[in-house]
Amino acid sequence: MRLTPFGKAVVTLLLAALAAGVWRSGVVGSVLGGGSGDGTKGHGSDASSSPSPTPTWPGEGRALPATPGPINASFPGLTTFRGNATRDWYGEGPVPSHPAIRWRYPAFGGLCAVSSDNGITFRGPTRTWCGTGWTGQPNVIQHRNGSIEVREGAYDNHYHFLNGITGKPYRPDLVTGDLAKGSASSDNQGYPLYYAGSRDNFLRVVALDRPKPTVLWKLDAMTSVPKPTWNNDWDGAPLQIGDYLLEGGENSWFYVIKLNRRYGPTGTVEVAPRIVMEVPGYDAALFAAVKDTDVSIEDSVAFDAHTGVVYFSNGGGLVQGWDISDILRGGTKYRQVFRFWDGDDTDATIVIDPQGFLYVARHIEENVPRPSSKARDEQIGNLMKLDPRNAANPVVWSVPLGTLARDGGSLGTPAYDKGIVYATFNSGGVAAVDATSGRVLWTVTLPGPTWTSPVTVDDQLLVGDCSGVLHDFDISNPSSLPRQRWTLQLNGCVESTPAVWHGWIYVGARGGAIYGIANP
Repeated sequence: MRLTPFGKAVVTLLLAALAAGVWRSGVVGSVLGGGSGDGTKGHGSDASSSPSPTPTWPGEGRALPATPGPINASFPGLTTFRGNATRDWYGEGPVPSHPAIRWRYPAFGGLCAVSSDNGITFRGPTRTWCGTGWTGQPNVIQHRNGSIEVREGAYDNHYHFLNGITGKPYRPDLVTGDLAKGSASSDNQGYPLYYAGSRDNFLRVVALDRPKPTVLWKLDAMTSVPKPTWNNDWDGAPLQIGDYLLEGGENSWFYVIKLNRRYGPTGTVEVAPRIVMEVPGYDAALFAAVKDTDVSIEDSVAFDAHTGVVYFSNGGGLVQGWDISDILRGGTKYRQVFRFWDGDDTDATIVIDPQGFLYVARHIEENVPRPSSKARDEQIGNLMKLDPRNAANPVVWSVPLGTLARDGGSLGTPAYDKGIVYATFNSGGVAAVDATSGRVLWTVTLPGPTWTSPVTVDDQLLVGDCSGVLHDFDISNPSSLPRQRWTLQLNGCVESTPAVWHGWIYVGARGGAIYGIANP
């Protein structure tokens, strides 16, 4: 669970190839368990404005592209957290030059609900949560009829589907039983499906071709594995690779789910999901190192289509890669091919560059005291570049970004852009690091805690701070201290990640609202 700045709640085929662009994806597998669920057939409106399905992802083993692009090759939009399987595509510009709040949702009041901070092994207080949280990047879908749909979960227990131009509801809400804390994903091949988790224990597959969003299948974090550990939320954005869904849960397990998508006799979408692999994201050596059970998976998994390896980490700092290429071809084999302990809570999503290097941001645990990690924390900086091909000594460089005090380090996912890594840090700020040398080029101090994941589009850097200000920096010369192009005041800490789409910025804040931002 993430500890929010407002009210510190205890406790974040592919092999894909593309057709029109090139992106990446991931693999890993283990058939250790079997969740179940029957696809629910339904009837309702057609999805004439929705993208149509594309063929199964072609060509395994393709190299990662030099220029990142979206995972959705057949239609425009931002369908998952950080846009693609390597988590390094952030939307399409232009970025507004003179931004104004064009709409606020809701127009009055806030998106709020009461939730208790209870996990599997701990009990916390009950409090009111508002707005959108850590990760929380909207999906932006450009439909064939030209309309723009913004999809985002919020702390009012709802997933919202909004008209990107007016901010009015585009379709009815999807109502869950608890907070929608993380990011969701839209089907990147055009099926009218939405993959979304909630703090109510469930990961859902949702049909969007009915009069209202309809849950076709759901996975219970508590009952789908033999030993759920730490918590039952789903913070990470599911990664869809062809007909497979890859997801890590706060129950500390990693899943690969065969969706079996199809259209039924009435023309509405159906699924018949089957868990084809589930593995714990922890092992005995990790427990021996950290001496506690806070090992939940809160990052969004990343996938390297060239190697067929999926990467993720957990609250215990275990960075791992699993070869799931056989699973994604319909087989049953999988194996762990990379294991590295970075010492502490690693909730930020791993970013993979075109050469296959990993960029990992680490947080110093706050939920539990962790003196056993102190030596390792001091040995490695909070931002690191890892070479998974060098298992014996994978650290290419590390940077002591932020502090080593409890709740120090970084929770935001780094942005990789043109050989530069941009990363926020909890004590308040954003830094630019040369991806080759690890040299810190510059640091800008911001009101903390700075949890947002920075976004780079068209030589501009968007980052929110905890005073509610959204900043736009000019990074056309990334080696120099950036010029601030503009700032815009929102209401409440900006923990969430902005989505950029064709002159608009969509982002939520802890004050209770989701915003549509564009030039006047």
